[in-house]
Amino acid sequence: MGDSGQQPFSPVREEQEKRSWAPMAIGLVLVAAIVAAVALAGRAGKGSSGPATGDPNISKVQISNLHMATADNFAGNSVTYIEGRISNQSEKKLTGARVEVLFKNSLGETAQKDVLPVAVLMPNTPYVDYGPLARAPLAPRQSSDFRLTLEHISTDWDGQIPQIKVVSLVY
Repeated sequence: MGDSGQQPFSPVREEQEKRSWAPMAIGLVLVAAIVAAVALAGRAGKGSSGPATGDPNISKVQISNLHMATADNFAGNSVTYIEGRISNQSEKKLTGARVEVLFKNSLGETAQKDVLPVAVLMPNTPYVDYGPLARAPLAPRQSSDFRLTLEHISTDWDGQIPQIKVVSLVY
């Protein structure tokens, strides 16, 4: 009796175990599909409010009065700042800008090239502080001091102030 009582239940348990994997597999596929849909929607959603490359207003945003400084950060590493003045001569209010920074070596070749966001001097603060243009937009015909922060510069750099040009704008 002991043998005949256990045999009828064995096939039922195997079917239940096989069936329990199917809902988990379907759920996994659905989660993957939702993640993929969200990722694609995020990429497609970056429209006219994002950076505009090839923008005719890029030539109307001027960089001037460049100078450099170094300081130690809290971790004891050296940080290099490039500071200057940014002027918006376009007809649109800027809420973001990125610049290309080009360091040369002693032969005039590119030693390092970075694209960095422009941080502007924050108005109405009791101390000198720089932040994103989105927090202090640059209106048409307005200028502001700016800062770029670099944590590393190539040892092949010739020590001269790098070339800087505006490569994208956000309105």
